[in-house]
Amino acid sequence: MEEMNLRNYAYLGDALWELHIRKKTIKMTNNAQKLHKITTEKVKGHFQAFLLNEIENILTEEEKEILKRGRNLPIPVGRRSNQAEYRQATAFETLIGWWFQNNIDRYNYIISYIDSNLFF
Repeated sequence: MEEMNLRNYAYLGDALWELHIRKKTIKMTNNAQKLHKITTEKVKGHFQAFLLNEIENILTEEEKEILKRGRNLPIPVGRRSNQAEYRQATAFETLIGWWFQNNIDRYNYIISYIDSNLFF
């Protein structure tokens, strides 16, 4: 399989993570405002950086290399943003996209691990 650009993994991972969160939040409420509030809290860079920090100890060496490369992507960050946190969130999204494309069993395991141990 041809290796995808890391930015594309991050782009895919962002979409996958938001879809996962939306699938979870629609089971929590029918109120549109509450849905939006819960969803945005869980797709923010701050939460993704937290999750990455929590799962880092279960990553393989190969995954740690993807993480490192994803964290070092040259991505513009607004002046008011926390650059370190944004980079962590981008690394998290990169891993999510990479797992989905290259190891769906690992992707499913990580999502289940997050849901069981770290979510809400």
